[in-house]
Amino acid sequence: MVTFLCALAALILGYVIYGKIVDNIFGPTDNPTPAIVHNDGVDYIPLPTWKVFMIQLLNIAGLGPIFGALGGALWGPSVYFWIVLGTIFAGGVHDYLSGMISLREDGKSISEVVGHHMGGTMLFIMRVFSVVLLVLVGTVFMTGPAGLLAKLTGVAVTIVLPCVLLYYFLATLLPIDTLIARFYPLFGACLIIMALGIMAGMLMGVGGHTMPEMQLANLHPQGDAMPIWPLMFITVACGAISGFHSTQSPIMSRCLTTERLGRPVFYGAMVSEGIIALIWAAAGVTFYDSTGGLAAAMKAGGAGTVVYDICVGFMGGDGSMTGYIGATLAMLGVIACPITSGDTAFRSARLTLADWFGVSQSKAVKRLLFAVPLLAVGGILSQMNFDIIWRYFSWTNQTLAMIVLWTGATYLYRTKKGSKAWLMAAVPATFMSAVTCTYILQAKEGLQLGTEISYPVGIAFAVVCVILFTTKVLRSND
Repeated sequence: MVTFLCALAALILGYVIYGKIVDNIFGPTDNPTPAIVHNDGVDYIPLPTWKVFMIQLLNIAGLGPIFGALGGALWGPSVYFWIVLGTIFAGGVHDYLSGMISLREDGKSISEVVGHHMGGTMLFIMRVFSVVLLVLVGTVFMTGPAGLLAKLTGVAVTIVLPCVLLYYFLATLLPIDTLIARFYPLFGACLIIMALGIMAGMLMGVGGHTMPEMQLANLHPQGDAMPIWPLMFITVACGAISGFHSTQSPIMSRCLTTERLGRPVFYGAMVSEGIIALIWAAAGVTFYDSTGGLAAAMKAGGAGTVVYDICVGFMGGDGSMTGYIGATLAMLGVIACPITSGDTAFRSARLTLADWFGVSQSKAVKRLLFAVPLLAVGGILSQMNFDIIWRYFSWTNQTLAMIVLWTGATYLYRTKKGSKAWLMAAVPATFMSAVTCTYILQAKEGLQLGTEISYPVGIAFAVVCVILFTTKVLRSND
């Protein structure tokens, strides 16, 4: 319990202290924002600050900080270490920079932002990469909540899935204040109740469970066959750093009324998601009393069943009506996370394609041009095995985060001459370069190479990235 509370306090202090440092280095201005300059009543719409924050949080808090955190908990409480440091020094910086740079550049999609600073080749790669990632995200966050809803209601997944798909289609097509801005406060309430309820259940020792203290040892049931480096750093994506977030931040950069809201909206939402991930990682190792028990439950019923059991165990274990309502609200909060990320994933894919081909989205018929094929592809992919899609999504997700951090470092170097501001993005970018390369060399869906090859090659790749950044960016601008 002590290390959990320390980790929680560290995340809050990270926002207060390091979040302020990041904001001061970037230097928000009072210049008119895209929402004011380009108000089109569809995507560029000024919204109240609390709504922008809530939408941003729900956009980024998909299955990652829940399913991903539970997956990371298989390595034991050492996962706290990555969630805290990753959120403060990598994820928060990544989300803030992707949102604020987009804000400075007319709310452009992240692919356009990267292309502007990294060149034409990267622009094309990022356009393709972003659309593929967003469709994968939308598909993952379509099948996941459909399965959870089916378990909660007893209705067949084959019936629930088309309903989720229909909602995603409407959320992709309609103006952002028609569905998303109206329903997200309700979803947000469920999300908050879920997080606070699960945390309270653990801290109060409901069910006789004891929270384990953090240790750096690898407690994965498969031992050395599943090394912490780099597997845990990919598994726990959205709860520490996630490239997917950089595709969502520009959506909100089109709704902010001032740059000075960037810290609470972008950095603050990432810290909030880190807290959610911390709670679920702790719940995984606490509720099942060991990583072996958690692994057995995951294998027997999947992550959805584990989530259901934890919600009922910590919030409805007394069998009372109040407990049942609490457990149901907790489950709805879990379901809200992926739904509110899946809908904006397809919306962001539409905006990325619109920016790519220069097609205005003010008219519904032009939005249909992109929305229909995107949702059709998502519907087809939803028939694939969830675990396979999730594995590819995780690596693609972290690779995008690495690219965006290098873009942020480039932007800071060019706009903050004479300072070392670029280091706050370049350091986590270097780390993520090593993580993503090592993972794809080692993973089952990658080259399946041993650690004796993947470790040194991963480090070498990170060194090469640093050299390229030094020679192509730093020296070229001296």
